[in-house]
This record gives sequence, C-alpha cells and structure tokens, in this order.
Amino acid sequence: MLVLLPPSERKSDGGAGAPLALDSLAMPQLGAVREQLLDELIRLAADPDRARVALKLGAGAHAEIVRNAALRTSPTRPALDRYCGVLYDALDAPSFTTGQRAKAHARLAIGSALFGAVRAGDSIPAYRLSGNTVLPSVGSLSALWRKDLTAALHAETAGDLVVDLRSGIYRQLGRLPDAVTVNVLTEAPDGARTVLSHFNKRYKGLLARSLVLTRAEPVDVRGVARVASRAGLRAEIVSPTELAIIV
Repeated sequence: MLVLLPPSERKSDGGAGAPLALDSLAMPQLGAVREQLLDELIRLAADPDRARVALKLGAGAHAEIVRNAALRTSPTRPALDRYCGVLYDALDAPSFTTGQRAKAHARLAIGSALFGAVRAGDSIPAYRLSGNTVLPSVGSLSALWRKDLTAALHAETAGDLVVDLRSGIYRQLGRLPDAVTVNVLTEAPDGARTVLSHFNKRYKGLLARSLVLTRAEPVDVRGVARVASRAGLRAEIVSPTELAIIV
C-alpha cells in the first residue's frame, strides 16, 4: 500500500542533511524534469521581480526566492519533516516511534510540483513552487509532468493499493485512475452533505496517520474504510475507488 499525500506551501527551514542529490530520490527516471525545474527556479531567483510574478508571490516573500536560489546548496531533511501545515500537523510524524517512522517511509509518498513525487524518507531542500504555476521557460507544470510522472507512479506502485490524498491540481500532474481517492464531507442536521474545504486536510492527515500505524495491509477500498473506522473516523464507501469521510 502507498498513501500519496499532497505537498504544502509551508515548508520547514534548514535541515541536517547534505545538499540535494537527485539520484538519491525515489523514481530516478524523473531526473531530467527535476533538473529542468531546478535550473528554471534558480534562474528566476536571480531576478526577484520576475520570480514574484511567475510564482505569484507577495512583496514580502523574499525569503521564498532566497530558498529557490539555494536549491542545489542548501541543507536537506526528509520530506516527511519538510512539509508543514494542517495535514502534516494531523499526521504528527514527530510522535512516531522509530518503527512507526520506518513504516511511514515505506507507506507514504508526497506529490511535488518540483520533484513530481518523493518518498517520505527522501531528503529534499525547502523550495517554493505550486502545482498550478506556469513558468516562463517551461509553461504549464501539468503539461510538463503528466506523461513522465504518470508512468513513474504506475511503475512505483505496480500491484499495490494506492490511496491518493492529493488535491486535484497535483492529481493532474500524474494520474492514477485506479487509486482510492477520499472526499471529506460535512453533514448538516437535515442530512445534506457538502464538501469540506480547508479542514479536509486535517481529516486526510488523520486518515494517513491511521494507515501508517495500522498493522493491517489494506488491498482495496473496504480495507481502507475498516482502518479509518477503527481510528474513529466515519467512513463510507462510495465506489471501488472512492471513500467518503463524514464529519
């Protein structure tokens, strides 16, 4: 089983790892696109005004441009510790034991506009690039990534259940139509249901945590639903490839 998480705009600073080594990342067949994007972000960072426009940054986001300028030289840390925010707070990786962390490295991957996707244990620098960005010399990231990332993800997950928790933007970068996707819905007193927006990340983080910690090895949506239910989440199977979490 592989649980594919979305990235986050927020990323932790620093790290104790050596500078980025692309050949150490999972799915090394993505190396050429990764190199292309690294070069483009570093070039952009040399012109802060142009970088702000391309990356849709505010005037006070100079630190994000500095991060991109140092992508090849800055320290790294495991992707599991690099990403921050609501989902990652709910996942609560700092609380994992050594054994649980090993399971997280085996069971979790994270989508990335810069790297396509990485395993949780892959060492990466802090960076700024969103999935819907259109870069001056590259164009649309979905067009750039779609063919290579889709092929790489299929090769990486061949024969395994995939629980794809990425947002729509990141699913477009690399498609896994047979993966189990999850929608978080809120239920009104009259029974009407609507998609939960911002806080859906929290429940996806809680689901991801339960899938890391379980001793079970789910092979289909029913197995995922059982793990979710045992973790105290209200899960309903919508189809063989779709699960709803009701809150």
